[in-house]
Amino acid sequence: MNISIINGPNLNLLGKREPDIYGNHSFESFFAELQGRYKKVTLSYLQSNSETAIIDRLQKDGYTADGILLNAAAYTHTSVAIRDAIAAIPTDVLEIHISNIFAREEFRHKTLIGPVCKGSISGLGFLGYQLGIEYFLNHVKKK
Repeated sequence: MNISIINGPNLNLLGKREPDIYGNHSFESFFAELQGRYKKVTLSYLQSNSETAIIDRLQKDGYTADGILLNAAAYTHTSVAIRDAIAAIPTDVLEIHISNIFAREEFRHKTLIGPVCKGSISGLGFLGYQLGIEYFLNHVKKK
C-alpha cells in the first residue's frame, strides 16, 4: 500500500512554531516514527510552502497512491486551485489538521477543500495522521 502525506505552508516549522498550538515535535521525526510503525506501507512525504508544488504532487500521487493525507495548512481556507486538484483525481484525500481549526480564529473555520475530501480529521495533533493511515488500511482491505 502507498500513502502520500502532503503538508502545506509553514509546517516545516513544526517543533519550533507556536508550540502551544502545534507541540514541540518536528514532523520529520514523527514521519520516521510512522515509517517504523507501518513497515508494510510505503509512505511518501512532501512539505511545501508552494501551492504549485502541492498541486503537482496531488496530480502525481492522485493516480498512483492508495490514499493521500493532506494538511493544506493556510491553503485550506484560500486555495480554489488545490480544491480543484483534489476534485480532479481518483485517489481519496483525507483533510488533516493538527489543531482544531474550528476552535481557532473565525477565518479558519471555512475549509475550501473539505467538501471534496473523503473526510477530515482536525484537532488531534499528529495522531490525526496515524488515524488517516489506519483509515486507508481498513478502506483498502474492504475493497
